[in-house]
Amino acid sequence: MNAHKSMPKRVRVSVATALAIGLLPVLAACGGSSDKTGASSDSTAGGANAANDSTTNADGAVQLTVPDGADAETKKTYIQQNTLAACMKKQGFTYTPHVVTASGDDSFAGLDAEDYVAAKKSREKYGFGNYAAAVYPDDPNAPFSNPGGKAGEKRTDAVADDDEKGLTPAQQKAYQEALAGPQAKSKADEKIGGCELKASIAVNGHALSAAEEKKAENAKAEANRANGLELNGDAQLVQLAQGYATCLKAQGIPVSTTQPTGMSDMVRMEQKVPENHFSMSKAEALPLLTKEIDLSLKDLECGKKFRAAYFPKEKAHPYYGDNA
Repeated sequence: MNAHKSMPKRVRVSVATALAIGLLPVLAACGGSSDKTGASSDSTAGGANAANDSTTNADGAVQLTVPDGADAETKKTYIQQNTLAACMKKQGFTYTPHVVTASGDDSFAGLDAEDYVAAKKSREKYGFGNYAAAVYPDDPNAPFSNPGGKAGEKRTDAVADDDEKGLTPAQQKAYQEALAGPQAKSKADEKIGGCELKASIAVNGHALSAAEEKKAENAKAEANRANGLELNGDAQLVQLAQGYATCLKAQGIPVSTTQPTGMSDMVRMEQKVPENHFSMSKAEALPLLTKEIDLSLKDLECGKKFRAAYFPKEKAHPYYGDNA
């Protein structure tokens, strides 16, 4: 039986980041979920809290309300956080659920350019984002920026709450055991436990056996292969990809593939970026950013019609891997 991976303690979960946690078997182990609260059966709504867009369940645990129109990945994040809060309350502790959603100024909007308007706004200032952190280190909307820290470093966005405030050392230990299970005796023995395990099961279902996991991986790979064939064989996408490539070549931009699955981010991915691009000085990075902005906008305009057709079809036939 393969163990679920451990979740970081008190780390804010961002739905802008993809959660590679499969489909949505929310009925597993936790009795289903509400479309609005994203909560387990332990999470029956009690009192509303409009200011925080949340409710409380019968035990008094805070349960975040899932925003209208949230996609499946966003719902999973709410389910995970709400299940943690409900489970910890049953253990006699408070866990404040947190979900960070993408703001209107999504710092990564310019990368895949699925949204043309948002991408144009982003690329006009940040290009593909390779040098933005060096030029705008204190700009929270710059891709890979880290206000208050070194450009390019990973931010943990640790949540400030009072969940463990006032607890004695013994109570803090009990809190952590309730959250993540007993501390492992060695690194090799580490595995997810406690309420984190329950939250993982609520989103992922129970861990698969090795044979079941292999079967699921094979099925996923086959579905991915079929989706790639579907997208690359789509007559409209093939035609639009050719037009996209012709436009790029006319601008003097190299084209390495005309397969639809490889076109949307080909120009961005094939840039030769210095390894020290995050640690460059502003003076070093600025001319490179200026050049990248020009390139990224040319790519955006050349691929406008292609992306408008590609992304809706890619959502219906999700594809990842080479030339994705």
